[in-house]
Amino acid sequence: MAQPPGDSSDMPKITAATLQTTLTDRLQAPYVEVEDISGGCGSAFEAQIVSPLFMGRTTLARHRLVNAALKDELVLIHAWSPKCFTPNEWERTQAQVADAKP
Repeated sequence: MAQPPGDSSDMPKITAATLQTTLTDRLQAPYVEVEDISGGCGSAFEAQIVSPLFMGRTTLARHRLVNAALKDELVLIHAWSPKCFTPNEWERTQAQVADAKP
């Protein structure tokens, strides 16, 4: 029996790697880390994204930019949690993490 159009088997599989590549390309991001927090089924992801396109934008504007970059992918994802940084913010964050280590 043939699968009906739109059946979930026809949909492309979203992975952390595909999201990472898409975000890197579309946001000119020098650093993107995406983690699948769904247990491997590809329905929930967290991300850290560093992009110069975030400079001068509010958190909401940054998230909207990310969501626009992933417009097609987000319809296939149940949960999405991005953390967006400018390159300068990322450097400060990483320095604070390094300073906090014993």
